[in-house]
This record gives sequence, C-alpha cells and structure tokens, in this order.
Amino acid sequence: MCEIICIANQKGGVGKTTTAVNLAASLAVEEKRVLLIDADPQANATTSLGFHRNSIEFNIYHVLIGTKKLSQILQKTAIPTLHLAPSNIGLVGIEKEFYSHRRNGRELILKKKIADVLGLYDYIIIDSPPALGPLTINALSASNSVIIPIQCEFFALEGLAQLLNTIKILRKEINPDLEIKGLLPTMYSAQNNLSRQVYADLVQHFDKQLIKEETSKATIAIPRNIKLAESPSFGKPVILYDVRSQGNMAYQNLARAILKRA
Repeated sequence: MCEIICIANQKGGVGKTTTAVNLAASLAVEEKRVLLIDADPQANATTSLGFHRNSIEFNIYHVLIGTKKLSQILQKTAIPTLHLAPSNIGLVGIEKEFYSHRRNGRELILKKKIADVLGLYDYIIIDSPPALGPLTINALSASNSVIIPIQCEFFALEGLAQLLNTIKILRKEINPDLEIKGLLPTMYSAQNNLSRQVYADLVQHFDKQLIKEETSKATIAIPRNIKLAESPSFGKPVILYDVRSQGNMAYQNLARAILKRA
C-alpha cells in the first residue's frame, strides 16, 4: 500500500524542500519505489534533482488543470527507484484555476490526480509551498500524513499553531485519516546557544510529536550541514553528493524511522 507524506510548513526557509528531496532519496535507496511531487512554484525540488525547471515541457501544473495525467509528466532520476513530478513557476497561476466557478471540490484535485499512479509506488512525498494556500491544502488533503520541519532558530514556532489548526479543520471536513507523522527539527547546531534552546523547547513541549530513532529512541534532528546546503547546486540529493555527511546520516535515520512505522 502506498503512503503519501506531505512536507509542510507555511514558514519559508525551514528545510521543507531539503527534507522532501532527501527523505525521498533515502527511502529510494532502501529499495522502495518513491515518487517526489514538487508542488511548489519555486520548483526547488525539481532543480535539486538535477532538472532545469524551464527545460521540461509538462509539469504538475498541467496535471492539476487536467491537460496531462500524472503518469505522463514523470521524470526518472539518478536513483532508479525515485521518480519526480516536476514543477515550474507557472504553477503560481493555479490559484485562479482552483477558484474559478468550474472547480468544485478544488481541495481534492491533487488527490484525484495521484490515483493515476498509486499502485506504482510505496511512498509519495509531496513538497508543498511556504503558504497555507490552495496548493498546500491540496497536498494535505491528498496525504496520509504530514511531516512539519521546524527550524532551530528564532521564531521557530511562528505559524505552527495556525498550521496545526488547518490540519485539524482538514481532518474534520476533508481528510479524516490525515495524521501528523512528526515535527522535525532542522538546521540544528549544537555549537549555537539559540539552536540548543529552541531544540530544548521543542523537546519540552512537543516530545510526543518528535520523530525518534527506532533503536536509541533519540530525537531525530537535521543538523546545519554544509553538504546539505551544497548538494542542490550540483543537482543531487545529499546521499549521492556526500554519503558520509552528517546531513545524509540524519535523513537516512529519518527514512529508517518511517520504514519501521510502516
């Protein structure tokens, strides 16, 4: 059975795309069939896997407006079991399409499109934009679970209550099966006092919602890591860029924790 995981936080710069790309890659190297859907008009997940956002003729925008099936836009990546549904800046125009009088059930459009490929994958990871707009609502409505990256810096919890409330409403009205798979501390630095304090606050107030390593039960946190920052510019997930990096090891731990829960 395919599990659909949305990576969401309306606050920008918290590591959503980094998490989506590297979690997808880490699951794929565990011999799972994985589809990464880039649902962000910035298309950073697309470029992070080595594709030029303007060189692909059809993308997720064409799927959402109904001119292409999802299966018709999929791109192969350097990892044989990882495929990409690419994005493009043109996706910013989807809000007008979603909110036209013709778009009844607009919150479920992505879910209906994903049905075309459900049987082909073990996991579908959706990278959502930094806003609680129609694209993020569609991503959450289509998903079984959500991972919320939280940056270990000032204003880390800003907007979290709004996102949790949105998830609560979606559970009640659209997607009763949506669960919070966990909060994921990102950009953590043990050498930074503020980073340590934010992490401690997360553990104190949200310990049950944090994702733990299966064996040690230690909280999984993604470190601030130069290799993670560099790898997108080379069009590679960090596992292909530097397999020994701390960033890669953290995402492999995250993937294994998710696989253990399956």
